[in-house]
Amino acid sequence: MMENPYIPHQAVIDRIKQETTGDRAIKTLDVKLQNNASDKSFQFHPGQCAMLGILGVGESMISIASAPSQNDILTFSIMKLGRVTSEIHACEEGDLLTIRGPYGNYFPLSDWKNKNIVTVGGGIGQAPLRSVIRYVLDKRNDYGDVDIIYGARSVSDLCYRDEFEKLEKGNKVYVHLSIDEEEEGWKQFVGFVPDNLLRIKPSPNNTIVITCGPPIMITLVIKKLIGLGFQDTQIYTTLEKRMKCGIGKCGRCNVGSLYVCKDGPVFSYQQLKTLPET
Repeated sequence: MMENPYIPHQAVIDRIKQETTGDRAIKTLDVKLQNNASDKSFQFHPGQCAMLGILGVGESMISIASAPSQNDILTFSIMKLGRVTSEIHACEEGDLLTIRGPYGNYFPLSDWKNKNIVTVGGGIGQAPLRSVIRYVLDKRNDYGDVDIIYGARSVSDLCYRDEFEKLEKGNKVYVHLSIDEEEEGWKQFVGFVPDNLLRIKPSPNNTIVITCGPPIMITLVIKKLIGLGFQDTQIYTTLEKRMKCGIGKCGRCNVGSLYVCKDGPVFSYQQLKTLPET
């Protein structure tokens, strides 16, 4: 983290991609920090978040969706939900944003070398998982097979579709997409993400699973993983939606004695089981 966490970096929007449309549209922004000094000080790991903002408007905590190896680009996939995210959606390429962070802990990928990696995502929950996937692909020889299980309500709600099509062509990466209800022309799984997981039945042997999405999806995914023989220590998730200030000052993300922004947002299921229900 920077020496002073209150001072933001200034960044320029390099590229904007419309992922989905509708009331909760999602855009993916590639941004570049404006000077080399800032670029070198912003060092992050998959699973961490950043405070993205517009001067005079406000800030919002967003998962970093790029891999650390892309040190000249930071990627954020942003759902249009409130004032700040709506203003960010109205930005154009070349506009300026502010970035503070990175915040939180991260996925212990260095401990997972030689293991198979399974990601289970739903909707915008695929964003933090994308950082993990890109990292593993950049260090492909360090990991086993990669299974990407991802679903959304409809075809038009799926993020990163063009990337998934490229990933399916090799590198021992297997992509399993789904939509909730049948649509004409859709040839992959129809049903909810936990049901697709149960259909695929990944082996718990030497495997780590990371899941992120709507809370009910995460709950059902974990239940089915336990039924497939996964241990609590093999299952990870992220609670980044609870993060507010990012530095443990506002107290709005506490779960029992822990603060998601300081002790998380990444938790194993073994850790989650010890936390009080919220």
